[in-house]
Amino acid sequence: MELYSGYINKLIEELAALPGIGSKSAQRLAFHLINMPAEKVNRLANVIVEAKANVRYCKECYTLTDRELCPVCANEKRNHRMIMVVENSRDLAAYEKTGKYEGVYHVLHGAISPMLGIGPGDIKLKELIARLQGDVEEVIIATNSSLEGETTAMYISKLIKPSGIRVTRIASGVPVGGDLEYIDEVTLLRALEGRVEI
Repeated sequence: MELYSGYINKLIEELAALPGIGSKSAQRLAFHLINMPAEKVNRLANVIVEAKANVRYCKECYTLTDRELCPVCANEKRNHRMIMVVENSRDLAAYEKTGKYEGVYHVLHGAISPMLGIGPGDIKLKELIARLQGDVEEVIIATNSSLEGETTAMYISKLIKPSGIRVTRIASGVPVGGDLEYIDEVTLLRALEGRVEI
C-alpha cells in the first residue's frame, strides 16, 4: 500500500538513492522540500543543474572545481614540488582543514581493487606519473588504511621509487581519545612505526 501520492513517492525514491540517505531521511527531506517556498526550491534546483554543468576536474591535480585550476593549484605560495596523493576530493578537503599542509595534491578518484575490477588504469595514475616529469621532490601517499588503499600505496611507491623522487606514506595510528585495548594490531603497529620524538 502506498502512503503518499506519485510525486511524493518519486521524490522520496530519488532522495533515498543518494549516498548516506536512508528511507527516513529521504522522507524527511522530501517533506522539507515540499514545504519550502517555490523560489527556494527553484534556486536549489538551479544550483544542482549549474554545478553538474560547470564542475570538472582541475587540469593539474584532478580535484573537482569550476575553474581550469583549483584554488590550491592556482596558489603560487604552495610548494608545487611536494605532491600529496589522495583517493578523493573529500580527503583533500580533510587535509586542507588542518591548515598545516603547504604542498599540492593529486586526486586518484579511487583505489586499486582487483576484487571490484578496478585496476591502475581506472584511476588517475598515469596523470600522476606525467606530473612527476616536472620539478617534484616528494610524493606523500595519503591513501586510506584499507586493503585497497594499502595496495594502491604500494603500487605507487614501486612505480615512483626508480625515478629517485622521495616517496613517503602518512603515518596512521591511535585516534585521540582511543583506548589501546580496542585498537586493532595493524593500527597499533603503524602507530609504533610512525612514532616521532617529543
